[in-house]
Amino acid sequence: MSGSEMSEDEERPCPSDLTGGATAKARNCCFNAAVSGGASGGVSGGVGGFHFSPHPDQVLENVLENVLCFLTDRRDRNAASLVSKSWHRAEALTRSEVFIGNCYAVSPGRVTARFERVTSVAIKGKPRFADFSLLPPDWGAHFTPWASVMGDSYRGLEKLYLKRMSISDDDLALLARCFPSFKELVLVCCEGFGTSGLAILARDCRKIRALDLIESDVSDDEVDWISYFPENETCLESLAFDCVECPIDFEALEKLVIRSPSLKRLRLNRFVSITQLYRLMIRAPQLTSLGTGSFGNPTLTDEQDPDYASAFAACKSIVCLSGFREIAPEYLPAIYSVCCNLTSLNFSYGANINTEQFKSVISRCHKLQVLWVFDSVCDEGLEAAAETCKDLREIRVFPIEAREDAEAPVSDVGLLAISEGCRKLKSILYFCQRMTNAAVIAMSKNCPDLVVFRLCIMGRHLPDHVTGEPMDEGFGAIVKNCKKLTRLAVSGLLTDKAFSYIGQYGKLVRTLSVAFAGDSDLALKYVLEGCPKLQKLEIRDCPFGDLSLRSGLHHYYNMRFLWLSSCRVTLQGCQEIACQLPRLVVEVISGEDEERSVSPEHVNTLYMYRSLDGPRADAPSFVQIL
Repeated sequence: MSGSEMSEDEERPCPSDLTGGATAKARNCCFNAAVSGGASGGVSGGVGGFHFSPHPDQVLENVLENVLCFLTDRRDRNAASLVSKSWHRAEALTRSEVFIGNCYAVSPGRVTARFERVTSVAIKGKPRFADFSLLPPDWGAHFTPWASVMGDSYRGLEKLYLKRMSISDDDLALLARCFPSFKELVLVCCEGFGTSGLAILARDCRKIRALDLIESDVSDDEVDWISYFPENETCLESLAFDCVECPIDFEALEKLVIRSPSLKRLRLNRFVSITQLYRLMIRAPQLTSLGTGSFGNPTLTDEQDPDYASAFAACKSIVCLSGFREIAPEYLPAIYSVCCNLTSLNFSYGANINTEQFKSVISRCHKLQVLWVFDSVCDEGLEAAAETCKDLREIRVFPIEAREDAEAPVSDVGLLAISEGCRKLKSILYFCQRMTNAAVIAMSKNCPDLVVFRLCIMGRHLPDHVTGEPMDEGFGAIVKNCKKLTRLAVSGLLTDKAFSYIGQYGKLVRTLSVAFAGDSDLALKYVLEGCPKLQKLEIRDCPFGDLSLRSGLHHYYNMRFLWLSSCRVTLQGCQEIACQLPRLVVEVISGEDEERSVSPEHVNTLYMYRSLDGPRADAPSFVQIL
């Protein structure tokens, strides 16, 4: 597995083909080209021979189909489909992977009608702010309509990736029933299903290679789903169920691991103790990615502890390590032997790891590229990471207590250390309460290759804690000096000046998140008029009203969505947008318990997105579509 395995919150492609499908695809294209060339050259023979010359347009489409097989990036394929009708047809016939960035942007029927040979589908549902309880739970994003249509049209489906979708047990049963070649299922931040559905999937999908449940809400139906996997040798290469909050049958799991010789990725939930982890590791020394489970609570009482260190030492291929739901400090040295090969380390589940414990581990991780950790490691822990991890590409520092009045143990000191020690950094998410413009400016200069910069200063309107000035110059330096920046999250005390910098220099910014910032409508106007690549705009608790909303009329059709909550937009302003842009779906969302009627003053939440098929039919009562 690559070091980017943990970047689950980022834009993800369809699940990767674990067997190197791109190479196979290229070989098939070469074979098809040879066959097509022979046929178009004509068939002749003896006296009665004949010569067949296909229509020039057919020749062109045959050539296009063979060339387009080598075009794998979805944005490149989208561009190719716009060249001409011939290119449009050929691109559709050769596309095997489909990515739907918003499940309501297009109907399932339209997708299956255009792309007939799809084997891999990725769909995203709810907007990201749903993760912060800013969207009522029954808002929508149901997979059922997609499942029913795909079940009839995509019998060869092999891979499915869903994010923030509601998928039922019946949907999982349909997957198992309708897709005989189904191999990979990845559910990220999904809900609506339980262990009953997982049992059906495990029993009936005999070719399943990857079943990854990531930060999803799985209900406990008191069904021992692990035991439903076939009793013969399996094809499993990846099994992740660390988010499943119910006990599993460990004996069944151990037997499953034994008869899965291709298993490379295993992420366990908190009900798997370190003693049980040891038993699994000695059965699967071929693992490359391991989620440890609790990493505590040994199940042995009178017997002597197993040699945990030897089990880790035997797993020489481990490069990704996560889990640590409960850290027993005395067992932490057991992982030292694998640290030298780690490219990805996730301590963001173990809130009780302290600075010294973290330093003892991180000082051995010289190849690390991805690090997720809680702020309990303090600035001193981040300084240790900066001193050791010179090849670090991504870091996320999460808060133990995500409260405005909490005392965050990391600050500008830790950020500055990371920027000085990790010059190859490309992505950072950093929660803190004390920050300075100087530290952010230093990061912009020390890490010019940053693609993602998300700084979350907890607490509203917090200035530079040294000078008392707004954080304008810091964020201005980021968009000015980091030429590759595509994702930006801003916070702290920010005036309209910061947004003028974003509009002036953020020409590649595709995703922008804003909270408690700006002085006036001018701030949003700078962004909407100055950022031509902007696709996703998330805003909460800012003084932006109808005037700033109208400034984006020229761009909304080019965006995936705009989210505004607790701002100063009125219902009339939203209606004006809906009238002027009829292909834009404008949803006004009230609280879950509020009436459908919306106050003529400021709307609670505005969610706008482009759609090829008009408003959705499953809007709940608290959603008004204008």
